[in-house]
Amino acid sequence: MRQPLIIGLGRSGAGLHTRALHTARAAAPKLWKGPVVAVDPRPAAGGPAPDGVVLTRSLTEAAALLTPASTVVHVCTPPDTRPAVLADLAAAGFRDLIVEKPLAAGVDDLAAVERLRDTHGLRVTVVAHWTAGELARRLRETLASAEHGPLLRVEVVQHKPRFLRSLRPRDGHPTAFDVEMPHALGLVLDLAGPAEVTGAHLTDLRIGAVVRPGMGSARLDLRHPGGVRTRIVSDLAAPVRERSVTLTFARTAVTAHFPLSADDDHAQLVTGARREVFRDDALAAFMTQTYDRHATLGADHPSWRTAFDVHADVVRLLDTAKARCGHGTGEAARAAG
Repeated sequence: MRQPLIIGLGRSGAGLHTRALHTARAAAPKLWKGPVVAVDPRPAAGGPAPDGVVLTRSLTEAAALLTPASTVVHVCTPPDTRPAVLADLAAAGFRDLIVEKPLAAGVDDLAAVERLRDTHGLRVTVVAHWTAGELARRLRETLASAEHGPLLRVEVVQHKPRFLRSLRPRDGHPTAFDVEMPHALGLVLDLAGPAEVTGAHLTDLRIGAVVRPGMGSARLDLRHPGGVRTRIVSDLAAPVRERSVTLTFARTAVTAHFPLSADDDHAQLVTGARREVFRDDALAAFMTQTYDRHATLGADHPSWRTAFDVHADVVRLLDTAKARCGHGTGEAARAAG
């Protein structure tokens, strides 16, 4: 049985991972043992710990309460800190990691993460709850049935007002491509297969005289084998929230509406004139599936690398998109320049 360690008690760590862990264990009491131990490295940290969480001041203090070999570490720090945090965890003996999306902030950081994985035998799972829930299962089932004819295009809309977090001096997300889009892109690759970037667009976040470069809206256009086209749009200055995926087939369109927040876990699936509404706590489902994998699969199981490679592709595609917009890193930026 595994025990959770959370690194970072911001919105993801305290607001999402902690809740999902307790929801998952309520359904499967033997999924993990408690309490949840946490380290909050943020300079402004210092408030009370969430219920059911033992808050420690450092990784050294946390490690004294845990057995690294039976611990699953939730890395909920910003993406631009990824290599440093993973290096510290590997040095402390931790090997099982759940990493918030994206896997890395760019291809240079991705290369550093890959070296750490290979050197220390890390088993890295990237948070991908969009693919873990019931709504995604139904989309895959619809694709496999071929009842609506061949898939022609995929359209993803991720609109989410995010002003306060984007305006923080050190938000940790370099562009709007790094905030919501990794979830959507992981699902698109799962549904439509590998892709290449055909277009990208990025805008700044502007509030009066305040400007945050690259944190307004993002658009990504892709081409998949067989001619399927994808467009993903994400607006972090939108007045309303929307998380939807539309699959356009030869004979009809199917639109999946994902839950918008932890306040209501109902999803909707619209096929022609038919609308289905059902509960879909995808993050809790992801935690259950991931803890089962970490408890049952050996370090040399090929699925670890297969899953990692999908999220590495997400980083590379997004880096190519960012480079086209003047925000890339590594080879993509050099090629664009």
